[in-house]
Amino acid sequence: MNKPILIIGDCCLDVFVYCSCSRLCPEGPVPVLDIVETKINHGMAGNVKRNAKALNAESELLCNENFEQITKTRYVDKESNHLFIRIDSPAKIKRIENLENIDFSKYRAVIISDYNKGFLEKEDIQFIAKSHPVTFIDTKKILGDWIKDISYIKINKKEFLASENFITESIKNKVITTLGGNGCEYQGENFPSELVEVKDLSGAGDTFLAALVVKYLENMDIKESIKFANKCAGLVVQKRGVSTI
Repeated sequence: MNKPILIIGDCCLDVFVYCSCSRLCPEGPVPVLDIVETKINHGMAGNVKRNAKALNAESELLCNENFEQITKTRYVDKESNHLFIRIDSPAKIKRIENLENIDFSKYRAVIISDYNKGFLEKEDIQFIAKSHPVTFIDTKKILGDWIKDISYIKINKKEFLASENFITESIKNKVITTLGGNGCEYQGENFPSELVEVKDLSGAGDTFLAALVVKYLENMDIKESIKFANKCAGLVVQKRGVSTI
């Protein structure tokens, strides 16, 4: 029996409030939204786990206990999928405790989904990287020497540019940079993605990360895994909301 994947990171609830809109408010030039339906799912690191499950990969999730109080609520037009507004809860995320008590040998790989909301500090990520030989990270932190022991680093183009001046050549060789509709780059090679009609980009990075790791554990080929992750991300952006494969 294969060992599970351990997913560690900040979690929240993604709330999509789908509305209809046919008039403006008489008190001011803003739309009046009539709620049609509300959909709620586990977000951030929780969405990585949802996608791993959709790919039939067994995983365990370690995240902040108050994730149900951490909400990202989006008000969206039901017909056009136009996003009117996103409202985030003011609740705070407490830093992870007792990291040293985890038996990392129980897991095939560790996925770190670091939204930089307070659950993981750089020192925690360093500890995880030294505790397991196969580690993947998607992080909102500025990269630096602290991340050198991670196996593969997934970030988007904006995050790469913010970190570019702090990345050594050895770290750069581990970085997979997603480029939206232009696919992604790894070690100077471009991996194009198929042109699709995009309905919602929410959660596509989580899908890419989960698919990348699941496929890598099957074939141990990072380039083929990138191609697979591209395809999976291309599927979810064609759906509404934060979706799985």
